[in-house]
Amino acid sequence: MKTQNNDTTAVPKAALLLGYAGLFPFLAGAVMLWLVGPDQEGWWLRMLTGYAVVILAFMGAVHWGLAMAGSGAHAAGQYSFSVLPALLGWLALALPPVWGFAFLIAGFVALCIYDSAAAARGDAPAWYPALRVPLTAVVVLCLVVAALALL
Repeated sequence: MKTQNNDTTAVPKAALLLGYAGLFPFLAGAVMLWLVGPDQEGWWLRMLTGYAVVILAFMGAVHWGLAMAGSGAHAAGQYSFSVLPALLGWLALALPPVWGFAFLIAGFVALCIYDSAAAARGDAPAWYPALRVPLTAVVVLCLVVAALALL
């Protein structure tokens, strides 16, 4: 079992910069839903929901890539788990917006927990939780704020 490295200095600089840059659409969407509300066309709602679904699917696909690269003892589980975030995001699109955000929040939290476990067992880089935990916290906060703006 590998130990996790929660020091953000161990995170590759490109991953850190791109990860944090990827928060901008979450922040913008949450703020704009509060400023303009769910406007008639629902543009900001669609933009935020769509982006959240894409990112959730992308983050799940990371485990497909890790399984392909490692082909370790847990590869079958990684392949199986890697498709669940995309399916969860797809289901979120079919729900009323507040429930969709709840599904997305659950997906991001579950994926973050899985990411940390994968790093602890050596199926993901040891530094991965140092990147994923703070990013997930901001994403979840933005989705909660957005859901509250719709109530």
